[in-house]
Amino acid sequence: MSEAAVLERYSEGAQERQEALCCPVDYDTSLLALLPAEVIEKDYGCGDPSRYVRKGDVVLDLGSGSGKICYMAAQLVGKQGRVIGVDMNDDMLTLARKYQQEMADRLGGDRVRFVKGQIQDLALDVDAMESWLSENPVTNAADLSALENWKREQKLSKPLIPDNSVDLVISNCVLNLVDDNQKQQLVREIYRVVKPGARVAISDIVSDEMIPSHLKDDPELWSGCISGAFQEQEMIAMFLEAGFQAISFDKWSAEPWQTVENIEFRSLTLTATKPEGSECLDSGHAVIYRGPFSSVEDDEGHEFPRGERMAVCERTFRFLTEGPFQDNFIGIIPAQEHEPLAWCAASGTRRPASETKGAQHLAGENTESCC
Repeated sequence: MSEAAVLERYSEGAQERQEALCCPVDYDTSLLALLPAEVIEKDYGCGDPSRYVRKGDVVLDLGSGSGKICYMAAQLVGKQGRVIGVDMNDDMLTLARKYQQEMADRLGGDRVRFVKGQIQDLALDVDAMESWLSENPVTNAADLSALENWKREQKLSKPLIPDNSVDLVISNCVLNLVDDNQKQQLVREIYRVVKPGARVAISDIVSDEMIPSHLKDDPELWSGCISGAFQEQEMIAMFLEAGFQAISFDKWSAEPWQTVENIEFRSLTLTATKPEGSECLDSGHAVIYRGPFSSVEDDEGHEFPRGERMAVCERTFRFLTEGPFQDNFIGIIPAQEHEPLAWCAASGTRRPASETKGAQHLAGENTESCC
């Protein structure tokens, strides 16, 4: 699908509000209170990924549009955090930057910047490329080769968004606008820029069935966030392929936003975590899965039967007891940790009770004590 159709549709949206581009969303009104009315009015989305922002985060907003989610996130990251908005539409970037100084004054510091880039190629600084092209116009094959060489060098030496530099990647109804042939590259780029152990929260539109080509060829449906939507299982598969773990449909709209030719399109928020890159080391740790299911399996193939002391490496131990699943697992730190061994427990490896006596237990919110 033509990128020009998307740019044109959102340029119109920067000039005058386009109701067809919005899903109803319940935003935090206390965060909206600080924002200029125009930023709110000309924002288009289907969810609220700002809910996942933590104090001190470096946040990257893909397809930042009017800047609404960026300015909401800036209130949550605090003075030690910062927010980067990426967009390709000049009119939207102009709108977002229009209020940058005003918002810096209201926030007590300039924590937000907006950059021009393609979300499927987060290393390429498009502003820098356009500046280079103004002095080196492409008129023949040799010029084109020079441009490609400049792009390769720029992405290596001065990437727009460096590797492993972001605590949280968010997006609000934008990934569906990327051409299908570039969607997997897009997800890989998200993985590249996120720090090990960091997170993503992507609000977007999904379909319950695969979308036929005649709908994908409709520029009105594509630029309207419909026919470029991920199919539900397809979205999960792409994030798994990129290397993400703990992928969840955290928010899910019960009612479809639109139904086209009996295909339901609804909004959701997908969350996921980039695993730590550290080596698997065994120091005697274990976890117990609380239930209520008979067992669960993680994305690395480890099985956790309910109520069993399961051997885990230190990396998996931290992931299960400090991350989003900490209330589902009891962590057992050995009373005396042995010298770390390079080892990752095979699925089904138990930790005998004799090895866990006198251990420290991390039991999340469900800790109980006897009377």
